[in-house]
Amino acid sequence: MATVRLENITKRFGDLIALDDINLDIRDEEFFVLLGQTGAGKTTTLRCIAGLDTPEEGTIYLDDVSVNEKTPAERDVAFVFQSHILYPHLSVYENMAFPLHPRKLSEEEIDRRVRDIAQMLHIEHLLLRTPNQLSGGETQRVGLGRAMVRRPQVFLMDEPISNLDAKLRTEMRAEIRWRQRELGTTTFYVTHDQIEAMSMADRIAVLEAGRIQQLGTPADIYNHPTNLFVAGFIGNPSMNCIPCDISTTNGDLLMTLASHLDGGNSVAIQDPKIAKVVNDNARDRALIFGAHAEDVIVSHQPIPNAFQAEVYSSEPLGAETIVELTLGTGTSGAHTILKACTSPNFEAEIGQHLYVAFVPDRLHFFDKNSGNAIF
Repeated sequence: MATVRLENITKRFGDLIALDDINLDIRDEEFFVLLGQTGAGKTTTLRCIAGLDTPEEGTIYLDDVSVNEKTPAERDVAFVFQSHILYPHLSVYENMAFPLHPRKLSEEEIDRRVRDIAQMLHIEHLLLRTPNQLSGGETQRVGLGRAMVRRPQVFLMDEPISNLDAKLRTEMRAEIRWRQRELGTTTFYVTHDQIEAMSMADRIAVLEAGRIQQLGTPADIYNHPTNLFVAGFIGNPSMNCIPCDISTTNGDLLMTLASHLDGGNSVAIQDPKIAKVVNDNARDRALIFGAHAEDVIVSHQPIPNAFQAEVYSSEPLGAETIVELTLGTGTSGAHTILKACTSPNFEAEIGQHLYVAFVPDRLHFFDKNSGNAIF
């Protein structure tokens, strides 16, 4: 199919730098996700690839051929928008066939393509309907089908399922990923939803304020966030990130969380690799401790290398329960919250004191000033 490469792409709108020296390399047949908050520059990136916006600097390549001077029609990409705009006076069949007519295909070839894709997406029974007779999920499938019949080199998808309800989003995530694998079409997909990104992507690029923060597989980004922004953005719930102090007592390297509060929230850093890195970096910089909620251990009974914390809230979610614990109270009455992911039948009453520990080799530390990960 195709590869996509962005080299040193910079795009400005007046004084606003929307994209700042973007470098990306999307592999043939890859499902690549650009993840970022609203306004990060995701749609602008897609529009530059499609030729709808022109970058001030840098080069865009499709299959190692520069397309900077090519029109959108010459780039052979299909853009799937957030809101699928179907022609209301045309049937589903006619909407899907519409982008094929300028290609001067025979009526037999157009009919074959439309019916093949309709069968693939399970929308054969909708072909004679008009858009006002479709549900939200059906509209999404028709919009996807209209892009697929073109057989483009690259799919560009701009938050195509964000307008659907939660159940339909889950269904369409699986549908889009399955069909992309079936077709083998290189796909560049943008979203603000980290669950979409984690569940669909071969690789993810995290974008913030026009800059790539991290690029890697979903597992790489989740397990090894490169900075505090990524740590706080990825995961549901996101990683706990709490200021900490490092000290040495009787040969043990101790970490005290939220030491400005009135709790005694200290544990030993037991993993030797982590302890060495933290000890080497703690002398000249303030640190932020990080742990995913599933790496926080809570117990009603005393456990080794633990401290006590008070239950602030408990949120049963069916397959798991998220317990929020407060690490003492500051002079202003503010709380620092630690989230733990527990078993679905774990009992935690508000105000109850539990013992808290961490999975020893799953600790993360960040430089407080730069935000960059040190481990």
